[in-house]
Amino acid sequence: MQDYEKLGAFYMGRLYDQESRQTRDELLLYDSKDLTTHGVIVGMTGSGKTGLGVALLEEAAIDGIPAIAIDPKGDLGNLLLTFPDLSAAEFRPWIDEGEATRKGMNPDQYAAKVAKTWKEGLASWHQPPERIGLYEDSAERVIYTPGSDSGRPLTVLQSLEPPPPEVREDQETFREQISATTSGLLALLGIKADPIQSREHILIANLIDHAWRAGKGLDIPDLIRGIQAPPFETVGVFDLDTFFPAKDRTALAMRLNNLLASPTFAGWMQGEPLDIKSLLYTADGRPKLSIISISHMGDSERMFFVTILLNQLLAWVRTQPGTSSLRAMFYMDEIFGYFPPVAKPPSKGPMLTLLKQARAYGLGIVLSTQNPADLDYKGLSNTGTWFLGRLQTDRDKQRVLDGLEGASTQAGKAFDRSEMDSLLSGLNQRVFLMNNVHDDAPVLFQTRWVLSYLRGPLTRDQIRKLTPVDESEPSPSQSREIHPRTAQPESPASDDSTTRPLIPPTVKEVVLEAEKNPATHETRLYRPAVIGRLRLHFVYKTYGVDEWRDDVWMALADEDMTNPPWESAESYSPAAIQERREPEPEAEFETIPAELLKADNYKSWTKDLKDFAYDSVREIVWKCSELKTYSEAGESERDFRIRLTQAAREKRDLEVEKLRQKYSSKLATIEKRIDTAERAVKRETEQYERARSSSVLSIGSTILGALFGRKLKSRSNVTKTTSSIRSVGRAADQRSDIAEAEAKVEELQTELKALQAESDDAIHKLQQEYDIHRLELERKEVKPRKSEIEIEQVAFAWVPWAIDDNNRARPLLAPQPKM
Repeated sequence: MQDYEKLGAFYMGRLYDQESRQTRDELLLYDSKDLTTHGVIVGMTGSGKTGLGVALLEEAAIDGIPAIAIDPKGDLGNLLLTFPDLSAAEFRPWIDEGEATRKGMNPDQYAAKVAKTWKEGLASWHQPPERIGLYEDSAERVIYTPGSDSGRPLTVLQSLEPPPPEVREDQETFREQISATTSGLLALLGIKADPIQSREHILIANLIDHAWRAGKGLDIPDLIRGIQAPPFETVGVFDLDTFFPAKDRTALAMRLNNLLASPTFAGWMQGEPLDIKSLLYTADGRPKLSIISISHMGDSERMFFVTILLNQLLAWVRTQPGTSSLRAMFYMDEIFGYFPPVAKPPSKGPMLTLLKQARAYGLGIVLSTQNPADLDYKGLSNTGTWFLGRLQTDRDKQRVLDGLEGASTQAGKAFDRSEMDSLLSGLNQRVFLMNNVHDDAPVLFQTRWVLSYLRGPLTRDQIRKLTPVDESEPSPSQSREIHPRTAQPESPASDDSTTRPLIPPTVKEVVLEAEKNPATHETRLYRPAVIGRLRLHFVYKTYGVDEWRDDVWMALADEDMTNPPWESAESYSPAAIQERREPEPEAEFETIPAELLKADNYKSWTKDLKDFAYDSVREIVWKCSELKTYSEAGESERDFRIRLTQAAREKRDLEVEKLRQKYSSKLATIEKRIDTAERAVKRETEQYERARSSSVLSIGSTILGALFGRKLKSRSNVTKTTSSIRSVGRAADQRSDIAEAEAKVEELQTELKALQAESDDAIHKLQQEYDIHRLELERKEVKPRKSEIEIEQVAFAWVPWAIDDNNRARPLLAPQPKM
C-alpha cells in the first residue's frame, strides 16, 4: 500500500480501469496547490458527488486548510458525524430508523450493520480508525444556521459592514460589491431590481455608498431612516423628491420595516456577525471547517445571504498577501441558480470576481452541481480541475464537454473531445474523470471511503445536537440592568430623563459617536464615563519593536468614584472613538456621580493614567524560534498564528517541490535502468529458450540416428554429438546470463526501495518541521517608556448605549478584544 499521508497531498481515491471496471493499486494523490486554480464537481444524483466533496473537505482539514462550505441541502453537516471507535453505539443516534424498518431490522441491528459497513469500508481503503481522530483534531468543525438557532446563529443584518480600504480603493470592485449587496437586499424584499432602471436599487445603492465611503456600517434601522431622509439632496441631476417622491420612499421604508418587525425574521438579527476570519479560524488561530446550512431558508433569503457572504469573502481576499500555496477553501454543494449562463442573479457578480482574483491570494473555490446546463461555463473557463461523474443525459455530457474544452483552451492545453466523450460514457457510481490542467492527461479514479458517516440530510434537531450550547453569561459591561435617571440634585438639570445634564465649564465634556444604532424596540441612552487618550512608545530591539501607539481607555461611571477609575477601564480602538457635537435627539441620560463633576479630580486622574499605563499597559509581541519570525506591532497571537500557518505552508510547499525535483530525477534514472535490466532478462530468456530448443532437437536427431540404424558415417555422428553438447553448453551459459540479469533487476529494485525510503524519511522530517501545531511561541510583554508617555486628554464622556423596555442595556460602542 502506497503511503498517502504526504505533505500537501489530498488522498482522493485509487485509479480506475474502465475496461475491467476495477480499481488499480495506484492511489490518486491530489496536489493541494492545484486547488488554487479552483475546481468544479459535476454529476447526477447518485453519482457520488457529495462523497467526493466531503472527501475534499476532510483532506483539507487534515492538511490544516480552513474551509467555508455552503450547504443548501443539509448533507454537509455529515462532516461532524465522526466516530473514532466505529462502534454501533456511536452510530445508533444518527441512523435512519425508517431505513432500518425497510430493511427488516430493528434500530440496534441496523446501527451494528452500519458500523460494520463503515469499519470494513475504511479498512478496504487502508484508513485506520486513528485517521478519524487525526481529522477531528486537525480543525474545529461548526455548523452555522443564519436566521435559525438550530446551529450556531449567524447574522448579516445587524450591520452591513463596509469593505476594507483595499476594496474601497478599487472603484470597479467597490461598485460591484455595492450593487450586489443592494440586489441581494431587494431580493429579500421580493423586488427584482435592475441596477440601472430601478429607483429602489439606485437609492439604496447610494445610501450604502455614502456610508461605506465614510467607513461606516449600516443596519436595517439605518437604512429605513436613510430611505425616509437621505443624507443627500440630489440623485444624478434630479432633486431627490423628483427622482423618488417622499410618499414612495415611505412605502419602501415601510416594506423594509415590515420585514424587520416580522417575528419570522427575528432570527436574522441574532447570532455572531458575519466575519470571514472567524469562519476560517478559531480564537487561538486553529483552522476551522465552517459549514453554513441554508436548507431552512426560502429562495430569496438564500440568495441574499450567499450574495453577502461572497462579497465578504471577496473583501477578505483582497486584504491577504499573495501566495501560490492554498490558504483557504470555499465550497458550495449545489451552485444551481447562483451562477447561471444567461441570467444575472446578485450572486453571480461576486462569484465571477472571486474566480478571477482569488487564485492569486490562495483561496481555492470548488463548485458542485447536478445541473450541468445551469452553469456559466464561460465564467468557469479559468477553472483548473474538473471532477466529472455520471451524467443524466447526452445533452448534459455535451454541455460539460463544451466547458472542459473552454477551460483547456484557456490553460493552453490540447483537448481531445472524442476521447473525453468516450471516458465519460458509462461511468459507475463513485467513479470520476479528473481533468487537471496541471497534469499531463486526464485520469479515471474511484473516490475513497470517507471518514464521516454519510447519513443524509440532517434535521434541525440533529443540527442542534451537534451544536454545543453556549452557557456563558454576558459580562456586566456588555449587558446589565440599569436605571436611567437625570443628573444628581447639584446638577441644574430638570427631572426629565431626556434633558441633557449640565457639566461645569471647568470640566472637559465629549459626546461619543455610536458604532451602531439601537433596535426599533430600544432607546438610546448616554452613560457617563471618564475617557483618557494617550500616546505610548514601546521599544524592544531584540524583537525588532520600536513603535509609537495611540491608546484610548474608558471607565464607566460608578457610584463610588473616590478611587482612580483606570483599574476598571477598558481599552478602545482610537479609530472607533469619534466625537460628535451634540447628543442624538430624544436620548436618555444616566445619572452623573458627583465626583465626575469636580475639575480637580481630572488633574489627579491624569497623573493616575500615566502611572496606570506604565504599570499595566503592555505591547504583546510573539516569537517563533523554529521559523525565526516575530509578530508585528499590534498583531494578536491569533493573527500571528494564522500568518505562521501560511508561512509554514508556503515554505513546506517550496521544500516539497525541491524534494520532488531532487528525487524524481533519481527515481526516473533507476526506473529506466530497471526497465533496461528487465528487457535484458527478457532477451536472455528468449535466447536461452531458442538455444535450449536447438540443443534438444540436435541431441534428439543424433540419438534417433544411433537407435534406428541410420546409414550415417560414424564420424558424422560424432561431430553432431559434439555439436549438440556444445549447444547444451551455450544454453547453460545463457541460463547463467538470465540469472545475472535477474540479479541486476533485484539489485536495482532494492536501490529503488532504498531511495523511496530516503524520500519518505525526508518528507517525514518536513512534516515534523512544518507542523504548525508543534510550533511554540514565546510571549514577551513590552512596557512603555515612562518618560515618553504623553497624556493627550482626560475628560468626561457621554457613551452611547441602547436600553430596552426591561431596562436591559447593551453598548453601542465596543471595547477592543483582549489580546
